[in-house]
Amino acid sequence: MTRTWQVSTVTDAARARIAVARLATACGVPALDRTRLATDLSARLRQCLTKGGTWRLTLQGPSPGADGGLLHLTLTPDREASAAGEPPWRTSVPCPETGQVPDGDVPDDPAVLAEALLGADEDTALTLEKLAEQEELVAFHREELHQTNQGVLVLHAELDAAGRAQREAFAAERKARTEAEDARRRLTFLADASAVLNASLNHEEIVRRLPDLLVPRYADSVDVWLFDQEDERHGSAPHAAAAVFAARTGRPQYAADHPGRLPGVDDQPPSALNPKRPLLCVPLTTRRAPLGVLTLSPPGERWDPDDAVMLIELTRRASIALDNALRFEHNRDIAETLQRALLTDLPTTPGLALAARYLPATRGMNIGGDWYDAFRQPDGSLITVIGDVTGHGLHAAVMMSQLRTALRAYAVDGGSPGRLLTRLHMFLHHLQPDLYATAVIARFRPGDPTLTWASAGHPPPVLRLPDGEVRILDAKPGAMLGIPLRQEIGDHTVRLAPGSTLALYTDGLVERRERGIDPGIQRLAAALGSFGSAELDTDLEGSADRILDPLLSDSERDDDVCLLLSHITGTAELPAARPSSEVTSRPRP
Repeated sequence: MTRTWQVSTVTDAARARIAVARLATACGVPALDRTRLATDLSARLRQCLTKGGTWRLTLQGPSPGADGGLLHLTLTPDREASAAGEPPWRTSVPCPETGQVPDGDVPDDPAVLAEALLGADEDTALTLEKLAEQEELVAFHREELHQTNQGVLVLHAELDAAGRAQREAFAAERKARTEAEDARRRLTFLADASAVLNASLNHEEIVRRLPDLLVPRYADSVDVWLFDQEDERHGSAPHAAAAVFAARTGRPQYAADHPGRLPGVDDQPPSALNPKRPLLCVPLTTRRAPLGVLTLSPPGERWDPDDAVMLIELTRRASIALDNALRFEHNRDIAETLQRALLTDLPTTPGLALAARYLPATRGMNIGGDWYDAFRQPDGSLITVIGDVTGHGLHAAVMMSQLRTALRAYAVDGGSPGRLLTRLHMFLHHLQPDLYATAVIARFRPGDPTLTWASAGHPPPVLRLPDGEVRILDAKPGAMLGIPLRQEIGDHTVRLAPGSTLALYTDGLVERRERGIDPGIQRLAAALGSFGSAELDTDLEGSADRILDPLLSDSERDDDVCLLLSHITGTAELPAARPSSEVTSRPRP
């Protein structure tokens, strides 16, 4: 289907517009599309009439029976307009129906033309009606959207409030976690530092450890002022006024040009010694008496209040550690003095050299029941003895002294080593039923190359022969002294020759918890066998030290150590008995 119209006047344009509208309606073009087509065509026709000339309007549509298609509309300019570069105008609209299409010509009768124009506006009215419906729908959706927007705004506000609350909760949680972590860090440091301070019973070591613990994490510098430790050679060092005030009042003091606001701490003016450096002066106090003052300077401008509280608590614990160390050192000095007083000097005997060593335990009170002794019997025999009372402390030391005195008293009546130990056993059992002891006694008789010895629960003597052979005298010993058992302790003998050396010792020399006692006795035998006879003849004292060195490689000992060496020099014969006033002694090494 093709229709063509020549348009040169307004009437031509009206007829063409009416014809196109009718054909579009007949082809089933929707009303909205027809209205758009009529509006666009009217606008183009007005432009053509303004430019003048004759324009050709062509309408092409699908053939009858076609399954839908398009209506094509073309407005072609006249020659002059085309020559001037005016392009044709084209448009297309969908054509759902392609049935019988009526004639598109419109009569020239004005009445018919006017009626046709009025009929053409029906599409416009229908379109406007649909637009009104659409406007109502749009208004409805606009209101609905507005309500939705209001809900969204309320939801956004709630979400924003929830977000702020969540952020505040997260911030509070982070703060709480940080505070908990800081508290855990402080408590961990306090526990570790306390363990370090209480691990030593040497007050000088504790004072040395304090700066290592605090610098640089919690302090820039640390000064420990102990009242009883002033340097007499150089005089008292100057101390900050705040430290003196802390010593007088017993309260922590903070000296700076700004308030410290530290809990439990008094503020003071800055120190005249260094006005620019803040100082925290904490007294070292105990229940008995003040010990001194700990003065700290902060690692930065000032301390965190919680850190200051922790430092004050650490100072309190350091005070306890220092007080314990000072009291221990005082008691240890008393104990060592008592222990040394209880040990006797060795007699000087021609033909027999003696060397003894006593080393207190490095742990505990340093006083125990180990002892050694050497003395003459009335017949000229020389008794050497070494023993060990169970336990430590003053009670064991006093019991050891009583045993030593009793042994000397029993030896005046004569008697062999076994007999002396039997009497000591009865004495200890009746005197202290809950206390026990071990001992070994060796007797050297003048003119007799035989050594007589007896042991009661004690580690066996070790004998080095002149040729370097070492024997462990482990013949059947008696039981411990003082146990609730009646016993007769027997004697044992062994032949001696010049150059022989007998070693008596306590278990602290050879016994170790992780290895037992037998390996230690073997090590002692090996150490004694490593010496030559000439070395033992000329330097028995040095030999005693060289025996101890490899056996006491441990830095700490739980038990006392006694060693008594008896070396036969020159001849095996001992001199005859002399009055006790002629027996001389030499200082203990």
